[in-house]
Amino acid sequence: MFSSWSFANISFCQPPAFLMIGIPGLEAVHGWISILFSSMYTAALTGNCLIFLAVRRTPSLHQPMYYFLSMLALTDVGLTLSTMPTTLAVLWFDHRLIGFNACLAQMFFLHFFSVVESSVLLAMSFDRFVAISNPLRYASVLTDSVIIRIGLAIVARATVSLFPLPFLLKRLNYCPGKILLSHSFCFHADVMKRACADITVNIIYGLYVVLSTVGFDSLLIVLSYTLILHTVMSLASPRERIRALNTCVSHILAVLVFFIPVIGVSMIHRFGRHLPPIVHALVAYVYLVVPPVLNPIIYSVKSKPIREAMLWVLREKRKG
Repeated sequence: MFSSWSFANISFCQPPAFLMIGIPGLEAVHGWISILFSSMYTAALTGNCLIFLAVRRTPSLHQPMYYFLSMLALTDVGLTLSTMPTTLAVLWFDHRLIGFNACLAQMFFLHFFSVVESSVLLAMSFDRFVAISNPLRYASVLTDSVIIRIGLAIVARATVSLFPLPFLLKRLNYCPGKILLSHSFCFHADVMKRACADITVNIIYGLYVVLSTVGFDSLLIVLSYTLILHTVMSLASPRERIRALNTCVSHILAVLVFFIPVIGVSMIHRFGRHLPPIVHALVAYVYLVVPPVLNPIIYSVKSKPIREAMLWVLREKRKG
């Protein structure tokens, strides 16, 4: 298969395709593992689509908090669809090849939706801060037009930050023998290590993107909750304190579910070269697959209005 590839009779090239892997060391049971992944992808798509439809079709949920939740749900759908085709192709059919340009496209959308999710979680923390610190002005601060502008800013920020990445990778030369990726999808850090060239610019820009998006967002989320805690502690009644903090529990869990794996992936790619390949693969899957699965569960369990609206949508679907 590879002998038919033309490398222009030179040592360096842009490869026609990369070779993906599933879970290293567990190739013999990929068929069984595919059942687990298929179930998780189905749960992620179903749960997040239900949340989006519940918010859209329930007038009582047309509030800032639920608008941001529907943004999170759509982002999780995009993140799931970014990795699902190649992951299931590897696990189901052992189809491991991905074209160079297709790899760059997948990499862009994968990181795009990750940055968008980080930004949406930041916007949700701002929503909770306004709701708790200044409830009387909540509706006047977070109007529909403000929420639309926040959404557009989130998309623009992710696009501008990540647009250079594919072009920075296309300019590199790649060795013909270095086409094996570490995952069943394309990560920027993984693809750039396949190059036989100086990748200093890629490393610096990749680090800049991480720090200016996910890193910056995480700091602002911590700041938001510091201010929220200060406001809550100033409330006179313990019952009011508990009630105020209870409105933040779902968001705090969603933040932890997203940012802990992000930190794990970043640390492993930079400092975990000595770790077995299976560790790299599992941490990446946790980062990309688990949050879209858990977020609908978290919000449906903790939020009675969301739970009831999701059940109503299901009943309407059955009637239809």
